[in-house]
Amino acid sequence: MIQRLKKWLVGYQSAPGTDDEKWIPRLQEGPIPKHVAIIMDGNGRWAKKRGMPRVAGHRAGMKSVRNVTRAADDLGEIEALTLYSFSTENWKRPKDEVNFLMSLPEEFIRTDLDELVERNIQVRMLGNKEGLPAHTLEAIGKFEEATADNTGMILNFAMNYGSRFEIIEATRRIIDEVKSGKLDRDDVDENVFNEFLLTATLPEPDLMIRTSGEVRISNFMLWQLAYSELWFTDVHWPDFGREKFFEAIQDFQRRSRRYGAV
Repeated sequence: MIQRLKKWLVGYQSAPGTDDEKWIPRLQEGPIPKHVAIIMDGNGRWAKKRGMPRVAGHRAGMKSVRNVTRAADDLGEIEALTLYSFSTENWKRPKDEVNFLMSLPEEFIRTDLDELVERNIQVRMLGNKEGLPAHTLEAIGKFEEATADNTGMILNFAMNYGSRFEIIEATRRIIDEVKSGKLDRDDVDENVFNEFLLTATLPEPDLMIRTSGEVRISNFMLWQLAYSELWFTDVHWPDFGREKFFEAIQDFQRRSRRYGAV
């Protein structure tokens, strides 16, 4: 099974025939989302369809992480790419699968850190670090330290992340600030609330993509997605490559964003 997966990965191309000369200059003529958020769904179903264990789908999905990160960076105007890597609900999955997912940052740092540094990409983690294994936190820390001075696109991994938890924690912190007299109750508005969220330093997502045919947002950036454009595809995440990503950007450019106005 492992040899079969390795053989497949060696020959795998996420978007056969993608022509960057066709896509990138044309897309750069239109509006590019400053922040793209992606729910990377369908790894397990992709693997099951091929008679492989679920972890094989997660490993294959790493290749899509790499390809989409490159595509977003190559467009040149995307400031942040947030990837929903592990939700607070994902702890309910089988222990072996969770352990494998917790090992992926260590593997990713071995295979991709040099290129991320070369591309001037800054890596961040969005989520609750409490409860994550020490080896996972160590790998994430190495990513953040090695790319801290990079000034290009932010690659944001939402790990052990749940939006309801984030909103509750932000509310608690605001209450503490009001009680201590550091913040006046009447000053609390949307802008102030944003400052207490984990995404305080990021623009709100202009575009949210979800793969694998599910049409919901699954406790992901509930506050931040209020006016985001949503794009859904039936393609499983391991098969989502540059061309599909560019298609999503192209569809975004066709939309009229009125933010409640006529």
